[in-house]
Amino acid sequence: MTTISVTEDVKEKLLKVASELQIKTGRRVDLNDALRFLVDQREKNPRLLEEACSPILGVKDAIKELESERKIDDERLERKISHRHERTN
Repeated sequence: MTTISVTEDVKEKLLKVASELQIKTGRRVDLNDALRFLVDQREKNPRLLEEACSPILGVKDAIKELESERKIDDERLERKISHRHERTN
């Protein structure tokens, strides 16, 4: 894995893409998945990347929803791990 740096506005746009993919696919999507989707689509349709990176109304709400859902997922995972750990002791 490689670490990349992006500006806050690009990060927000990537989170928006990730949240839309998560809604469409019904599974957890990370920023790597969002970047892969954009790169793949860029190869198929260059205008799609431009469209995906343009400002969209409601992006802040989508980001909050994605962060909230991730927090719920993390809490659920923590409970599962704790529960399994308690059973083994």
